[in-house]
Amino acid sequence: MQTPAGWYPDGQNPQIVRWWDGQQWTQHTQPIQHPGVPDTGSSVPPSTSQETVGTPESTDRTRTGPGRKKVGLFNARQVAQEQLAENERLQRLIDAHGLQDLAEISRLREEAEEQLRRLRSEFQAEMAAAGREREAIQQELAVARREIVSIHDQAGLQDAGLFAYSHPAESSAELAAELEVVRSQIKDMVRSKAAITATSNFTFNNSAKQGQKFVAQMSQIMLRAYNAEAENCVKTVKAGNLQTAQARLSKAREQIMRQGTMIDLAVSPEYHRLRLIELSLASRHLQALQAEKEAERERKAELREQRRVEQELAQAKEKLEKELNHYQTTLAALEAKGDADGAARMRELVLDAERAIADVDYRAANIRAGYVYVISNVGAFGENMVKIGMTRRLEPMDRVRELGDASVPFTFDVHALFFAEDAVGVEAMLHRTFAEQRVNKINTRREFFYVNPTQVLEALKQHRVEVVEFRTDYVAEEFQLSRGNLEAKM
Repeated sequence: MQTPAGWYPDGQNPQIVRWWDGQQWTQHTQPIQHPGVPDTGSSVPPSTSQETVGTPESTDRTRTGPGRKKVGLFNARQVAQEQLAENERLQRLIDAHGLQDLAEISRLREEAEEQLRRLRSEFQAEMAAAGREREAIQQELAVARREIVSIHDQAGLQDAGLFAYSHPAESSAELAAELEVVRSQIKDMVRSKAAITATSNFTFNNSAKQGQKFVAQMSQIMLRAYNAEAENCVKTVKAGNLQTAQARLSKAREQIMRQGTMIDLAVSPEYHRLRLIELSLASRHLQALQAEKEAERERKAELREQRRVEQELAQAKEKLEKELNHYQTTLAALEAKGDADGAARMRELVLDAERAIADVDYRAANIRAGYVYVISNVGAFGENMVKIGMTRRLEPMDRVRELGDASVPFTFDVHALFFAEDAVGVEAMLHRTFAEQRVNKINTRREFFYVNPTQVLEALKQHRVEVVEFRTDYVAEEFQLSRGNLEAKM
């Protein structure tokens, strides 16, 4: 049963009455005029445009209204039916408005909060990822900008003929850093327009602007030509032609000065000096490589010589041991026959063989022992040059003959060839004495010196080296005969 519209006591505030529009409570209230049940007939209903706040029953279960009836003995059934109808109406109202119980509402709220937290976390993760991506993009942009600047710089250097090319000294552990400094200075001079100089007040067709343009173009062309020549000199320089390459580059600079006389065009002295240093670094590295190759050849030759000496000593010992065995067998036979004289002679041979074997063993064990030689070749090197060396060969003249092979036109003259227990020390002493007269100061294994045999003999005497025989004159038999035949023909 529906409650009619009217003013009814408010369940929350007993001092006021609230308007019931027949469906639900409104926000319209007024003070109670007379205590007790409100007079619904004398009241004027408020405007229906005001906002409503629910039903009397749903607002407060303790609120009393005109629909409430007391249950008596005779109306209990009717009240029960009316209450059932009211319950059904309220259920329909709950179903119509989609109302849920508090547990369901709490669950939905928790799900909503969880979803909000998840969305917030995802948003924060996306923002962090976006920040990282933005930072990466900024880094890539910075790299790209640097590359653009580098490309522009390289383009400017290449316009001036300064290209990145392979320099011999780049692979040098000693010279690479120095080369990098020189190259950096060269690039700085090109960038600052200091590599080439020219007049600044030249006019062309009575135009100072055209004159400046002409000077700039000619400067660029001539600098490009000079740099190309400098690069070619670096690429073609050898270990022994540095002066030729430097003269070639200096000549190119002089030609530019002659051709640019009208505008005072010239490669600056400082820039030319840097390019010459760059050229010398290439030559120095090539010289070091050549010296290393020569030293390697000398080391290999020394190893071959050492193996040859070891083989000779082993063969000599084997031969002496066979002879000793033969002498000992013969001695035993002579003693068995009672030949005293023959046995005495054979004992001498046995002793000689044993001494020879001991000498070979000493030579094999003591690598410093050997023969020191002083030789010359007048026909090939002149009278003021000798070679001072040592050999451990059992036959030292074999080494001298090898040195006079097809690589020289004449055989060597031997001024001294003597055995020394410390042949290595004697050789080193002579090399130190004549270090300033050494012919090849780069490769010290080349044992030639600008001295004569008499100077070597004096050095040996000063250091008290025992020498049995030393010749200071030059025989040069092949050379003298060859020169005599040539003079006879002339």
